[in-house]
Amino acid sequence: MTGQQQDRAFWVVGPRSGTIRNESLPPTGAESVRVRALYSGISHGTESLVWHGRIPESQYPRMRAPFQAGDFPAPVKYGYASVGVVEAGPEARIGQTVFCLYPHQSRYVVPAAAAYPLPADLPPARAVLAANVETALNICWDAEPRPGERISVIGAGVVGALTAALCAEIPGTEVELVDINPDRQPLADALGVGFAAPSTARAGNDRVIHASASESGLALALAIAADEAMLIEASWFGDRAPQVPLGEAFHSGRLTLRASQVGQLAPAMRPRWTHGRRMAKALALLEQRAHWDRLIDGESAFDDLPAAMDDIVGQPGLYHRIRY
Repeated sequence: MTGQQQDRAFWVVGPRSGTIRNESLPPTGAESVRVRALYSGISHGTESLVWHGRIPESQYPRMRAPFQAGDFPAPVKYGYASVGVVEAGPEARIGQTVFCLYPHQSRYVVPAAAAYPLPADLPPARAVLAANVETALNICWDAEPRPGERISVIGAGVVGALTAALCAEIPGTEVELVDINPDRQPLADALGVGFAAPSTARAGNDRVIHASASESGLALALAIAADEAMLIEASWFGDRAPQVPLGEAFHSGRLTLRASQVGQLAPAMRPRWTHGRRMAKALALLEQRAHWDRLIDGESAFDDLPAAMDDIVGQPGLYHRIRY
């Protein structure tokens, strides 16, 4: 067992305001590990809502991250994508490079089971995407895509792009990624999927996955679905209340609208899968797909995070990596 140490963590202390605080680390015991962070990651969805103080009060308990400290709206230590090296704990674990659903902190102590070893050929710099890959995998499970289907994914952010890439690997599928930003065309090409602007999006889709977190995107999803089609709402609108045109194609086309949220395993998988098995699969998928590196389009130093966070979540980027 090792004694108590001090370290540093990023805290949101108010809407659009953050700071780095000193943290007291608990001792490392027989069933825990101390991890020295190499990287952490910021996607533009939930962390933007946390940064702006827009988590609905009714969802405070449900939206807690696994190792969150503090409470919404602030002060809160929030995040769920950390990659680091085990430097203390059971001898067999020391030196392992691991992924953990931990906030932005330079060192931390967690149960050993919460630190997932990276596959041998997965670079730590890419592994920060694991939580988003896990989300995309769960979305695919909820959407239940079948070989040969036409599938549209609206919103070419990191989760939408990863979901489209996974759907495209199902034999015979025709996957189209839809986004208002024409600069996402090269990303779609690299992922092996089609691309369209909202105005030219293909109609008559068997599955539509909405991941743009916009009212117009959800309306488009309803409009381009074929009769009896399945729509998956993968966005989270936070405290917004979008208008949904349920009086049009949704009703006459007998569409099904289903939410997907990574906090729970998809119902069809729940009897056999655990969160740990799902995370291990996400890491294995990342190991085998080096071209997913292009989803990381920015990097900042940890010490710069309080000043940089507003720009990071305010820009229409994909995924931002924090370097320690």
